[in-house]
Amino acid sequence: MAALRGSPRLAILLLMFSDAVLDHFQNPRNAGELPDADVRVEVSNPVCGDILQLAARVEDGRIAEARFLCRGCTTSIACASLLTEQLCGRTLAEARSLSAQLLSRLLGELPAATFHGAELASDAVQAMLRHIAAKNR
Repeated sequence: MAALRGSPRLAILLLMFSDAVLDHFQNPRNAGELPDADVRVEVSNPVCGDILQLAARVEDGRIAEARFLCRGCTTSIACASLLTEQLCGRTLAEARSLSAQLLSRLLGELPAATFHGAELASDAVQAMLRHIAAKNR
């Protein structure tokens, strides 16, 4: 972003994205592989091409650690970063409450044009929970 300072591009980015979105995009939390993951899922948005891989380690019914890899837009990366923060320490039942609407609200209310990033993150949580449920049958 330093190269954009004082430029019209920065002004456009600041209008498009909240401070929370820009912070998670520029400083993603929990990005990378999780070698000892209990579950790994991948979801994608066929319309925009964004892909999110979510991995988690579960201990005693709680998500002990979550990491992500994302190929996508600013909002998809920010939502994935926020998602991993929100997942850590939650029970599996509590993780079900992490909806696209909640993630959007926590990031300062995503506009309709970028809401797909929150939907992708929510899809990843649901896929992860389905995978864990199937594994525990």
